[in-house]
Amino acid sequence: MRDQSVMDIKMLAKQLEVSIGTVSRALNDRKDVSPATRERVLAAAAEHGYSPNQFGRGLRRGRSGSIGFMLTLDHDSAVHGNPFFMALFEGIKAGLAASGMDLLVLLGRQGENPLESLRRNVSRGVADAWLLSAAQHEDPRIDLLMTRGIPFVTLGRTGSLYNHAWIDVDFEQLVHDALSRFLSSGHRRIGLIAPPLTAHSSHVVVDSYHAELQAADLPFDETLVYHGTTDEPGGADAVGLFFDLDVPPTAILVMGETAPVGVYTALRARGIEPGRDVAVIGQRDNPACRMLAPPLTCFSIPLEDIGQRMAAAILRALNPRPGQQPQLVQKLWRMDVVAGASDSRRV
Repeated sequence: MRDQSVMDIKMLAKQLEVSIGTVSRALNDRKDVSPATRERVLAAAAEHGYSPNQFGRGLRRGRSGSIGFMLTLDHDSAVHGNPFFMALFEGIKAGLAASGMDLLVLLGRQGENPLESLRRNVSRGVADAWLLSAAQHEDPRIDLLMTRGIPFVTLGRTGSLYNHAWIDVDFEQLVHDALSRFLSSGHRRIGLIAPPLTAHSSHVVVDSYHAELQAADLPFDETLVYHGTTDEPGGADAVGLFFDLDVPPTAILVMGETAPVGVYTALRARGIEPGRDVAVIGQRDNPACRMLAPPLTCFSIPLEDIGQRMAAAILRALNPRPGQQPQLVQKLWRMDVVAGASDSRRV
């Protein structure tokens, strides 16, 4: 087979003794080319390893053929080698497969301004639409994309006044289910390890936690709420703060991918046994937490299904029906309880 870089459309047309336009129309499956000619062109193109210049075609159409996914490492589990995003990407790729669109994942280094990273890549035209992770309470990326009319979907809600497409975990239901388990076991001092306040999910979780306590006629104690990194060190730091209190919590809800590992380790360093001395519920059935003993009570979520839904949402935003505004997808995804033994302590 000849090298693809040697064969161009002019040479292919000359070999087939047809016009360049005929070759182009055949490769683009235009109806004004006979089936026999189309087969000849496709066979010759395959034989010589020729494919159209997709970049050039994209420029002529005003499209890149790619969906960009901004993965910021400061707050996402990817920084800890967690498979969360691999499963999500599998779903997105599957959802994009029929469209011929590619998924372009752009990693922002720790400490990098995500707005500047997005602005730089938008100006380069590297993607036709965007999927944004690590949705913030005040997220200037939303302003940038909205003002420029670029389609996007966020993984998570934001505090933005704009009405935009998003898919998020139903944190309200998660908090309700977790605190219902604690309260039914007699717990009245419940600690909460929440994401950083910059994350919109942190506001949703704390508001829901406050509402559940209020419904149970329990006071809100701000010393029982920890805002910080939701990784192993963050979980350990929270335990240090909680168990230095005069009256520590008897139960802890741990939001974060790997924070439960830090919680277990820090509790045992103080001679406190998870499940026996303090009840613990984690956020997600994370592979990094599956070896914990006692088994962690947590929640499951179908990441590949969410990825496919994100793909469908961004394709809908990118290709609205003629004469219609694109329908915005705003979906809360419920997580199901995976019962372990970590919350077995009763008061």
